[in-house]
Amino acid sequence: MRDLAESVESVEQLATVWRAMVLDRDPQADVRDLPGIAVRWADCRFAFWNCLTLTDAGADAGLLKQRLNEAAEIMRAKTHPGFLWVFEDLLDAPARAALGDAAERAGLRYAFPGTGMAGDLLPIPEPAHPELTFVRVTDDELLRSYADINSRAYGFPLEDGRDGLAGSSLWKSRVFAYLGLRDGVPVTCAASVEADGRLFVALVATDPGWERRGYGEAVTRKALYEGARATGLTRATLHATAAGAPVYPRIGFRPTSPMRFYSLGD
Repeated sequence: MRDLAESVESVEQLATVWRAMVLDRDPQADVRDLPGIAVRWADCRFAFWNCLTLTDAGADAGLLKQRLNEAAEIMRAKTHPGFLWVFEDLLDAPARAALGDAAERAGLRYAFPGTGMAGDLLPIPEPAHPELTFVRVTDDELLRSYADINSRAYGFPLEDGRDGLAGSSLWKSRVFAYLGLRDGVPVTCAASVEADGRLFVALVATDPGWERRGYGEAVTRKALYEGARATGLTRATLHATAAGAPVYPRIGFRPTSPMRFYSLGD
C-alpha cells in the first residue's frame, strides 16, 4: 500500500474538482457528501460527469459491502449511467481482496482500471511540439472541439461529450484548457484547474487517428505550464486511464493509488 495521505488527497481532489464541474453543467445537480460516499452526479449524457466515489479511509470488508450497496442504489435512481470510482488503497487488505466479488453482489460491473497520480513537478519549461500549435479554449467552437476529441478518444457518441461541456462558462474562463492543432485541425487536448492549492489535470485525450506521436504529453505539459504560470502552484494531481498512465511519469507524476471504475450491471 502506498502513502494513505496521498490516496486521501487523490479522492479529495476528485470530489473538489467534480463538484465544480458538475454544478457548472447543472446548478441543480446531485452534489452531496454522504457518509463514505461523495455524490457528483449531473445526470447528463456525458458519463464522466455522473460520478460516485467511496471516501472512507481504511474501510474493512463489511463497510465496503455496505458502501457498494448504497452506491448501487443511488446509481439505480438516476436517468443516465455513470461510474463509481473506487480507490483501492483506501481499503484494508481483506476489503481489497473482496472488492470484485462484493461489487458483483451489489449489482456493479467492473468497467476499466485507472491510477491516481500526483507530483511536485512545477514549474516545467514552456512546452513545444514540432507538429502542433496550442490554443486555449475561450469560445464555444473551441470547447466543442475539446468535447469531440474526448468523445472520440473514449468511445462516446459526439453528442454525449457535447452534452457535458457545451456552453460552459467555467471551461472558457477558470479552466486552463488547451487544444493541440496539427495543420489547424484540433487533434489533442488537456486541461488543468486550480483545486485546493494544487493543479488538477482533467480530460486529457488525443484523437485516435493521431496517437503515439507525443501529442498528449505535449498538450498536458502546456496545460500545466499555463496553469502554473497563472497560479504559482507547484503540485499537481490527476487520475489516469490505463492508456494514459505511461505518459505522466515522463512529466514527473507518481502513482498514488490504483483505481477501479464500476458501472451498473445489466
